[in-house]
Amino acid sequence: MADVQQKNGPLAFWAGAGLFVVFEVVTYYTLKFATSGMGMPDQMQPENTIVSNWVKAVVFLLLYLAVLVVAVLVLSNRLPRRYRGQIMGWFYVALALAFVLLWPLFNP
Repeated sequence: MADVQQKNGPLAFWAGAGLFVVFEVVTYYTLKFATSGMGMPDQMQPENTIVSNWVKAVVFLLLYLAVLVVAVLVLSNRLPRRYRGQIMGWFYVALALAFVLLWPLFNP
């Protein structure tokens, strides 16, 4: 079992980082388009806009999480064993980034 823990080089890390950025950009714009009909763009109104924007945020986060879990499941089956160690690291970064992506979603 000693040969299971193979080290990845810097090229594998940067390739993973590049693919992670592409995945995040494509996922963000796809989910932004999917949730574009929800919410109110102008929140500074006398009416209460918190409910519709809350629904948009929750739908965005749930869809993002679903896409992320499917991507992790597919990648964990398709990647060679020596690259699988990167998957959970990028998964945790993407979980934290999900809440950061709400900011540009509501502030175009």
